[in-house]
Amino acid sequence: MSQPLQILHHHAGTPSTRAKLGPYEIESLIPLADEGAGTAYRVRIEPHQTTSVSYHKIAEEYYYVLFGRGTAILNGTPYPLETGDFLRLPPGTTHGFITGEEPLVMLDIHAPGSRPDRDVYFVGDTPAGFTVPPAS
Repeated sequence: MSQPLQILHHHAGTPSTRAKLGPYEIESLIPLADEGAGTAYRVRIEPHQTTSVSYHKIAEEYYYVLFGRGTAILNGTPYPLETGDFLRLPPGTTHGFITGEEPLVMLDIHAPGSRPDRDVYFVGDTPAGFTVPPAS
């Protein structure tokens, strides 16, 4: 029997798991051992970056822009982003990001959960640090 979910309080100064995955710096806000129905990340993309285009077969994804500006490319259509913007991406939505003069920092939530080695697929080459899930 699995453990019941615990309350998590991720204080701003709390050490966390950060990973550099391609042009992304991803901070996992829910440790794998505490994962329930979803995952949450703080994502940072430095200035003058273009990410690879990816999608999720299962997860619905939500982005909230915490800081900065950039452009989301969703199913090939550009959407300008600035602080306070929100995106909801249904499963299968192809998405990538382009930054300009400043970094783009976003809260990224998946339901059900998605990790760099689970339910992340790329249209082109897989960036360093990601693992393409086995074909199902």
